[in-house]
Amino acid sequence: MELLYNGVFSTSNYEGVRSAGIMTKEHILSEIRRTASANGGAPLGLDRFFAETGIKKWDWHGKYWARWSDALKEAGFPPNQLIAARTREDLLDNLAALVRELGHFPVEGEIRLKRRSDRNFPSHSTFGKFGGMRALSAELERFCRDRGENDLAELCAATAKNDHAENSEGAPEESAIGELAYVYLMKSGRFYKIGRTNALGRRERELVIQLPEAAKVVHSIKTDDPAGIEEYWHRRFHDRRKNGEWFELTAQDLSAFRRRKFM
Repeated sequence: MELLYNGVFSTSNYEGVRSAGIMTKEHILSEIRRTASANGGAPLGLDRFFAETGIKKWDWHGKYWARWSDALKEAGFPPNQLIAARTREDLLDNLAALVRELGHFPVEGEIRLKRRSDRNFPSHSTFGKFGGMRALSAELERFCRDRGENDLAELCAATAKNDHAENSEGAPEESAIGELAYVYLMKSGRFYKIGRTNALGRRERELVIQLPEAAKVVHSIKTDDPAGIEEYWHRRFHDRRKNGEWFELTAQDLSAFRRRKFM
């Protein structure tokens, strides 16, 4: 049985690795490095590492390392450290700087890109405490007006005014920062679509009436990072892509997707 892909173990072969009894230290270390690379260079916490790879705590605990921080250290990363909660003023100050840089209020993807290029910029999830995008833009508008930055305040106000209009014209769905959404796998004929939505039932109905063959959602993954998780599965199945978001998947591919409930 071939277990290597581009020189490293493939996570799709995880069950084969386990059944063969070769859950080695080297394999776990390679998965730590692979998932960290996909996470902008930051190693994952223990729970998310399990969700991403299927590697359980008992595959390494007391066998190779006593603590997860020891595994991260051997993989070449500093142990994950607790980070002090960022204040409201700090979050809004960073966001205001990004608005000035972009010339408009950012969408979630732009916040994620900024975080990837600048590790000191707040994670997108920390903005979830303000509510959705509309609430966040309103909060930043007040913050900027209090500081006399009326030009930035007007950009934030424009976001609130245009929010409903953009959604009603069929713009791609963008979940509010920090809110849960879904990455779904839909089957039509022998092909599968991998997409994202924050309204799963509605999205299924919309696609069904557009397709010549019957379609149904075969599995969905709940996530607070729909864009990132959708991109992950598109990359993972890139060699199966047929057109756009449609793929021709194997039974092994389906099993890998269905194992995930949350990412």
